[in-house]
Parts: sequence; structure tokens; C-alpha cells
Amino acid sequence: MLNEENSQKIGTLYIVATPIGNYDDLSHRAIATLSQVDLIAAEDTRHTGKLLSHFGIKAKTFALHDHNEKQKAQQIIDQLNQGLNIALVSDAGTPLISDPGYAVVNLCREQGAHVTPVPGACAAITAVCCSGLPTDRFQFIGFTPAKSKARQDFFTEAVNSGITSIMYESTHRIMASLDDLALALGDEQQVVFAKELTKTFETFFNGSVSELKQFLTDDPTKQRGEIVLMLPGKPKQIDDVPPEARKMLALLESEMPMKKACGVVAEYFGMKKNALYKTIIEEKE
Repeated sequence: MLNEENSQKIGTLYIVATPIGNYDDLSHRAIATLSQVDLIAAEDTRHTGKLLSHFGIKAKTFALHDHNEKQKAQQIIDQLNQGLNIALVSDAGTPLISDPGYAVVNLCREQGAHVTPVPGACAAITAVCCSGLPTDRFQFIGFTPAKSKARQDFFTEAVNSGITSIMYESTHRIMASLDDLALALGDEQQVVFAKELTKTFETFFNGSVSELKQFLTDDPTKQRGEIVLMLPGKPKQIDDVPPEARKMLALLESEMPMKKACGVVAEYFGMKKNALYKTIIEEKE
């Protein structure tokens, strides 16, 4: 249900996540919101029109994409101030996640307009939860760069971050990206490939860069579709423990077992618990 009290005074901008493939993933709340708003701002009105038609939703749509959102932002706020409720959707998934909408939401926040999320599908989260990579800490870093050297630096920085990295890649660039990944980090670098999530030809592949390249070469059709790449973070080597960490360890050591103390310190300073514990034990021997 929309906020009736709010709609009588000032409108709300709803950031509505739509399915990334399977229409059954559209939530009841999203359907209700799209059915009740006055306007829907869509990345591609034709694409969104198919989704709305599937659910029998008859709503007025207008285009909001990378090329016009800065110009449309103030217009949307003016419409909200007139009491209209507006939904913002992208072609698939959660708006603003490598999709249009930032300029509008940012201006809404600056001017005090009401913005609320209607959560749902997101390709990055959908992919990483099935990847087999660590999910206690991860980062989404958007689309890979267009230029070869920039891509190599991009991959190196991602792995050196020490945490799982999630990125999007386009069909026409996937093989060139894997070449750059191999140049930057070697053929044996581990990578997870996911495509067409929630769709008929959903595919996951875990393996080395060289194995993935062979997999995609053997069946070029697997290069098509919406692609997510994921890289594990390189464990940070503890050559020396920072003085601040040693000081905290000394304080905690008298209150708890060393292994537990190392866990607390490692989390605080962004270290690997087992590596820190091993270093401290080796120093004591």
C-alpha cells in the first residue's frame, strides 16, 4: 500500500526492483506499488511495458535513462511536490546499481523529497550468494573498464583488496576481459562466471581463467547474455603486526584466550585471524 497520508501532501519516489529474468520474482509489494503510482520512470519504456503488461498494470510511463536523467531530475521533484507518487525502475534488477537513477535520488535527498525502496532482485547479490566465494565481506565494483590497461589495473586492484569482488561484463567484451585478467594475474587466477541468472540458460562456472576461456570457446553461445564475474580477494600477508594491534593484543590477552584475542584484533584491523594467530604463536616459540 502506498502511504495515503503522505500522498495527500507530497508525493513519494519509490525505487522499485524488478526481476532480472524470472517474472515470478517480482514481489507483491512491487506489483502493488507499480499499480498504484501516478507515473513510472523507466530506463526503457518498451522493455518495462512488457513487464507491466504481463501483470496487467496500466500505468503512465516516461523514459529516464543515462542521457536525460539530469534534465528530468528537477521535473520529477516538482511532480512529487504536486502530490504525485512516482516509481523508478530500470530494465532489470535494482535501480542505480550500474543503472540510471543516481542524479534523481541525489537531488531528491538534497531537496528533502521523500524516497523509499521497494527491494527485490539484484544480479550482483544473486550471483555472489551462489558463487562459493567468501561473503562475509565483498565489494561490487560495477562494469569493467573499456580499455585493456585500465581493465588489468582494475582486476589487480580488485584481488589486492583482500575481499570478494563482484563486477559486470558485457557479452561483446568478455573474452578480451579474460585475456586481460590472465595478463594481470595469471592463467591460474581463480574466477567465478555467472550469466543469465534466473533465466532458462542460467550458468555458473568456477575455475581458473584458462579453464573459463576454454569453457566459453568450446561453446560460444555461453558468451551471450547478462554476465557477472567474481574474483576472490588475495589474503593479506602479515609480515609484521602493527604496533597498535600488538598493544590491543596485550590488553586482551589477560582477559581471554589468545586465539579469541587474535580474532577480535584481526577483525578490528582488517587482518586474517589465522595468519595473525600463527604469527604471534611463532614469535612466542
